[in-house]
Amino acid sequence: MSTKIPKLTVVGAGPGDVDLITLKAIKAIKSADVVLYDALINKELLEYASTKAELIFVGKRKGCYAYQQDQINELIVGRAKSHGHVVRLKGGDPFIFGRGAEEIDYARQFGIETYVVPGITSAIAVPAYQGIPLTKRGASESFWVITGTTKAHKLSNDVQLAAKSTATVVILMGMSKLNEIVKVFLAENKQDTVVAIIQNGTTENEKFGVGTISTISKVVEEKQLTSPAIIVIGNVVKERVVLNSIYKDFATA
Repeated sequence: MSTKIPKLTVVGAGPGDVDLITLKAIKAIKSADVVLYDALINKELLEYASTKAELIFVGKRKGCYAYQQDQINELIVGRAKSHGHVVRLKGGDPFIFGRGAEEIDYARQFGIETYVVPGITSAIAVPAYQGIPLTKRGASESFWVITGTTKAHKLSNDVQLAAKSTATVVILMGMSKLNEIVKVFLAENKQDTVVAIIQNGTTENEKFGVGTISTISKVVEEKQLTSPAIIVIGNVVKERVVLNSIYKDFATA
């Protein structure tokens, strides 16, 4: 058994671009005895871990789970007690549809010290990298961030509420429900509302498509857009600002 104090730090890895990690997150990864990491994190971040640290992939891809959530919870507790500091590395921000709070609640039942390091959420950063401001004077006064797929694998009822508003709507994990989302907005006579879909946002593999509620399904088919992707619905998509390539400019800085 380890003589180290068992502790868990839930860390947000950001939306994909390795440089969008926080300094506090890097410090946590460096101090970890065990890193449990998800599928959507940039694996370059694992290079910050000690060569003595145990790295365990616990993520999922398209419904294929490396571990079920109950198993991940047990792994956190077991490794914290046997190794010391466990870092749970999650994409985006761990408290935005990331189950970070659930894992902390579970660990605390076993007397494990718990900490969180917020991450830059993909809901905001991914549109920003495409020049889309979620709010802009004269275009949008607020925004919704909604999961496209609930625990019951159904479209969230909040999408219907959001469709009635003038707010920007950002839907995560919603590509499999795109046709349902379109129907909801069509029912509110929003067929001309602009939609952007951004796949692999903030990475060099980023793909982008833009259309309207009535045309976006065709755009997705033509551009072969798939998960992981973010759906942005609202007038702000028309307010895109022109950006230079952050990869090219920073590489020569």
